[in-house]
Amino acid sequence: MPQHSPLPENTPDDTSADARGGRDDDGPEPRRRGPRKSAGGITLRDVAQLAGVAPITASRALNTPSAVSPKVLQKVREAVEKTGYVPNLLAGGLASNKSRLVAVVVPTVIGPVFQEIVHTLTETLAAAGYQVMLGQSGYENSREDALLEAIIGRRPDGVVLTGIMRSAEARKRLLASGIPVVETWDLTPTPIDMLVGFSHEAIGREVARYLHQRGRKKVAVVGGRDERSQRRMQSFAQEAVALGMNDGQGAAALPMYHVIAPTTLGQGRRGLADLLQQQPDTDAIFCSSDLLALGVMIEAQSRGIAISGQLAVVGFGDLEFSRDLQPRLTTVRIDGTGIGQRAARFIIDRAAGIEVVERIVDVGFSIIQRESA
Repeated sequence: MPQHSPLPENTPDDTSADARGGRDDDGPEPRRRGPRKSAGGITLRDVAQLAGVAPITASRALNTPSAVSPKVLQKVREAVEKTGYVPNLLAGGLASNKSRLVAVVVPTVIGPVFQEIVHTLTETLAAAGYQVMLGQSGYENSREDALLEAIIGRRPDGVVLTGIMRSAEARKRLLASGIPVVETWDLTPTPIDMLVGFSHEAIGREVARYLHQRGRKKVAVVGGRDERSQRRMQSFAQEAVALGMNDGQGAAALPMYHVIAPTTLGQGRRGLADLLQQQPDTDAIFCSSDLLALGVMIEAQSRGIAISGQLAVVGFGDLEFSRDLQPRLTTVRIDGTGIGQRAARFIIDRAAGIEVVERIVDVGFSIIQRESA
C-alpha cells in the first residue's frame, strides 16, 4: 500500500468509533452505507463510512497497519479499492512539514540526453520513499521563472535543477524558500545550495585537442542556441584557434551553424550542407548533441563523403544509438546515472537533517573514441 498522510489534529479520536458503530477490533460490523458524493471528491471520511469504522481508525489502517486488527485493515483496504481514494498529502504534509515530493526541472522531456538522470533520480528517490514531480522549463528563462514560482509554492522536500543560469529573481526566491536545491549539468563555484555537474568549457577544449591530435586542420561546429551548448562551442573554437587550426584565424571566423534547441537529426543534415558552403574543405565537425551528429553523418554519406577518412564527427551525450551506427559515433559521455544518484542523496540527506559537507561535485566527462573520429 502507498504511504498515506495522517489526519489533521481536529479529527475525532477513537471514542468517536463507538459512537458511529465502528470498532478497531473484530466486533460486530455496523450497517454499511455507500460513500457520500460531493464536489470535493472521495474523502477519508467516505472511506471510513464504507468500511464501517471511524475516520481515525481508517487513518491508522492506512498509515500504521499494525495498529489495527487484520479484519479492520482488510475492510479499509477494500473501501480504498472500491472508492479509488487518494489521500490528501497536503494535510499530512502541513502537520509533518514533509511533502515526500521532489521537483525535478529539465529543459525538455523529449531530449534523450536527460532521460538517464531523470530515471536515476526517480528510482533512487522512490527507494527512499519520495516521489518525483517532473517539470519542463524549456530553454527560455521566462518559463523557468514561472515554473519555479509554482514549485516553490507547493513546498517540495527538494528541487533538482538542470543548469546554473538562474535569473536573479528565481535565485532569490529559491534561497528564501529554504528548500534544498541541487543544480546539475553544469559547474560553478557559487551554487544556490548544492551542485553536481561538469564543465562545458572543459569539454570544448578537450574535443578541440582530441581532433588536433588526430591531424584535423579545418574544423567547424553545429550547435544548439541554448546557453550551455554555446559555451561548449565557443570554448572549442577558442582552443582550435590557439592550436593553429583553421589557419590560425580568430574564433569568430570558425564556421558555426546554430540551431534551435532541442536539436534534431534534420538540423544536423542542414548544418553540414551550410558548413560545406562556408568551408568546403572542412575535415572535422563538433556537434552539440548526438542527434545533430547523426544528421551530419547521414548528410555526409548521402554526398559520398567518407567518415572518418574525409570528415571526422564528434557528438555529445553518448546516446544508445551512438555505439550502433556504422561507423560508430565518437562522442562525449556524461555520467547521468552518477549525477542522478548524487543529487538524490543530497536531497535525502538534507531532508533527514544530515549535513552535506561536500556541496560541489564535479563528475567530469569522457571522450568515447569510436570510428567516426
